[in-house]
Amino acid sequence: MINKLKKMDVGILTLLVCFMAISAILLYSVGNADASYASHYKKTLVFYALGFIVLFVTTLVDYRLVLKAWPVIYGVGVILLVAVKFAGAKLNGASGWFTIGELSFQPAEAGKIVLIIAVAYLMGRRQGEKLQVMRDLMPIAAVAGLPFLLVVIQPDLGNAIIYLVILLGMLWIGNVKYTHVLLGLAVVVGTLTLFVTLFTTYNDQIKEYAKKHDVTHWYERINTFVDPDNADPDAKYQSRNARIAVGSGGLTGDGFLQGDSKKRGVVPYTYSDSIFVVVGEEFGFQGSAVLLLLYFLLIYRMIMIAFQCYDLRGAFIIIGIASMYVFQVFQNVGMMIGIMPITGITLPFVSYGGTSLLLNMLCVGLVFSIRAHQERYQLEN
Repeated sequence: MINKLKKMDVGILTLLVCFMAISAILLYSVGNADASYASHYKKTLVFYALGFIVLFVTTLVDYRLVLKAWPVIYGVGVILLVAVKFAGAKLNGASGWFTIGELSFQPAEAGKIVLIIAVAYLMGRRQGEKLQVMRDLMPIAAVAGLPFLLVVIQPDLGNAIIYLVILLGMLWIGNVKYTHVLLGLAVVVGTLTLFVTLFTTYNDQIKEYAKKHDVTHWYERINTFVDPDNADPDAKYQSRNARIAVGSGGLTGDGFLQGDSKKRGVVPYTYSDSIFVVVGEEFGFQGSAVLLLLYFLLIYRMIMIAFQCYDLRGAFIIIGIASMYVFQVFQNVGMMIGIMPITGITLPFVSYGGTSLLLNMLCVGLVFSIRAHQERYQLEN
């Protein structure tokens, strides 16, 4: 047990402590401006304490046992995604949460690691050989497609996109043929072009459909990004004010606790989705750059561990996790500065959210487990 814990990456542990401090500081600032969030910084410290326990326990578990159990894990994940559609609480037009009192759980968040484990197992069967369409890519597409569709119909477009990014990131290092890559890119570009064209052409009809089916929230978010000039001013409220707030921070920021936007409440969800606004406004470009550098170092360390793997399945899992973090950071920061559409994607390890944090710590623990068990894998093979 001690030997396994010694295999944990000290650099990543240090980064996690930094994220914990940053999250607590930012949430304290938010709570200082709005008394309803005054205890959030204390709660996030408690969640971090639980998260480190999850991380240590996961490190001790041989990741190969998790891979062997992937059908059970996948089945439970799919059942939860189906159940939450019919029995889940509704928030912002999406039925994606199970709630018990003040506690909430979002199956779509857990679905990310479920997808990573399933795809890693399926790709690992090829032992590094080229992935074949019928034998490999079709089963992988089927396994990934089911949870993707279940998340889309919630509707949770943000997490659905993350599922695709995870799949693409894993396939990229899974020795997929270049012809298949080009074909996939052509399909993606063609689909996006067709979507934008149809959305613009039939905008009024889509708007009426959204109203009828109570998904106006998502229509407004997409319309704000696709056609910002003609979007409803109220729909552009968060995006516009977020850009103003981040820009007002300048190089060094307005100073800790001095952010004006959160005090006036002009940017919603500053404790969660919009927490980067607090970083930009109070700590400026310098603070934002430091935070992004920490994320870069986290991804870098994970990739280095993936390079050291003798078991390709372990490398696939790590790259899937890294792909997830890269896109979540890009999406969250991008929507605050106007280069990405507004979604409900939070900033990993920094935004408030117990379920999300615990799952992120579990992911890091899985990375540590892969690192801790590589020597044993080498001896056995």
